[in-house]
Amino acid sequence: MDRRRSILIVGGGTAGWLTAAYLAKFLEASGQGALTITVLESPEIGIIGVGEATFPTIRTTLQFLGIDEARFIRETSATFKQGIRFTDWARAPTDGRQSHFLHPFEAPLHPDGASLVPYWLLQDERDRAPFAEAVTIQARVAEARRAPKRPHEDAFTGPLSYAYHFDAAKLAALLTRRATSLGVRHLQDQVRQVQLDEHGAISQVVTDANGALEADLYIDCTGFRAELIGRALKARFKPVSRWLFTDRAVTAKVPYAQPDAPLESYTISTAHEAGWIWDIGLNGMRGIGCVYSSRHMSDERAEGVLRSYLGPDAEPVTRRIAFEAGYRERQWIKNCVAVGLSAGFLEPLESTGVVLIEAAAAMIAEFFPHNGPIDAPAARFNELMTARYDNIINFLKLHYCLSQRPEPFWLDNRDPASIPERLAQLLEQWRYRPPSRFDFNLDVETFAFFNYQYILYGMGFRTDLTPGRNDFPNVGAAEKVFARIRAYGERASQDLPGHRELIEQINAEAPLPA
Repeated sequence: MDRRRSILIVGGGTAGWLTAAYLAKFLEASGQGALTITVLESPEIGIIGVGEATFPTIRTTLQFLGIDEARFIRETSATFKQGIRFTDWARAPTDGRQSHFLHPFEAPLHPDGASLVPYWLLQDERDRAPFAEAVTIQARVAEARRAPKRPHEDAFTGPLSYAYHFDAAKLAALLTRRATSLGVRHLQDQVRQVQLDEHGAISQVVTDANGALEADLYIDCTGFRAELIGRALKARFKPVSRWLFTDRAVTAKVPYAQPDAPLESYTISTAHEAGWIWDIGLNGMRGIGCVYSSRHMSDERAEGVLRSYLGPDAEPVTRRIAFEAGYRERQWIKNCVAVGLSAGFLEPLESTGVVLIEAAAAMIAEFFPHNGPIDAPAARFNELMTARYDNIINFLKLHYCLSQRPEPFWLDNRDPASIPERLAQLLEQWRYRPPSRFDFNLDVETFAFFNYQYILYGMGFRTDLTPGRNDFPNVGAAEKVFARIRAYGERASQDLPGHRELIEQINAEAPLPA
């Protein structure tokens, strides 16, 4: 007789409900009786987030889950995200003059398979176009506040790569509805005790109203509390504060100055003396947060930096969040696996939180042991997730260690002792060649080689190819491609709809209630 298996996900939010929906869809929980999936969610615990950003992988995830793109945009106050605009990261403002660069999602154009990067590097630094503007049309489109697609184009596709900004609480509600429609059982109750068996595995989760709940696999989505993986199973937390210094955020939600104010098509990240400020434009409000290092800035100063950014007329209600950058060295132990904040948290830069949830959910689904030991995939899962966390740390650190800002926070970030060894090795190599796809193993990477190029050359990093200039003889052809990209970008900025215009059109087309 086939053995019935069960999964208990403890905790809701984006992590719990995305994981539940993904597993239910992948494992066809609603179509057969051999698997049950339950989400146990505490009604007393809220969701962290004032506006979340994502990576382009989210489109594939939503499409797989069978969530209509227009419905997602309407129900989560979502907007399109074409990348991140970094302001004042490379250097501090001088006489009120700010600097910025864009990290777009679109990969640099490779005409006939050849890279334009060497030809851009060999141009005169004094008058060449910014890197992202030179190698992709998306920079002009995003700066012009245009959308990445046209009305009525197929869902999840368009001329340009994109992700979304969304309201985290509203996304959790949408994922709840989708997961339950796929057969996931939803319990609202409070965990009182996690009991272990004689082998150190979880034997049951004891709740107030539903008593003892048992499962074959327990998934910990309890956030920073890490009720199962941390408190019960004592999984070691590996802090990474020696590389990533920020450990606090003060956040706020603010309305737009005008209801029809232009809607940015990217996340705005503005550096300050001890960290940076995110500015995420949703449909109806902006989610803003000041991220900082408590070793370099007081809570009171951070509050002042945020309020200065918002302007004298703003009267926001703020919230403070403390976090420790790091991750569980083992995220799958015996019959328990952690997803989301319970597994680890680095910082709210480059949308790493959501993409790590996506990666974990996909791996659990593919590794799920339909028979045999439930922890059979644990070693491989831990190996892949640890590598992914370490590689993201390298990418995040890249943003900090290249800055020429003079404040102590930024000086400390340039200290060689604060730079991971692998990143230091790559930076040394990249002084003589640009990042290559062969630098990275995509199975454990979130960011590709061109993502590194956008940050490196946006921050002013120098790769010296001048001794080998003669190895790149097609200068004339490259200049024609650069001119064509510039012309296409200008045309796309005229042809694509305004970002707010498209969002308003999608929301206006909401179906009438039955």
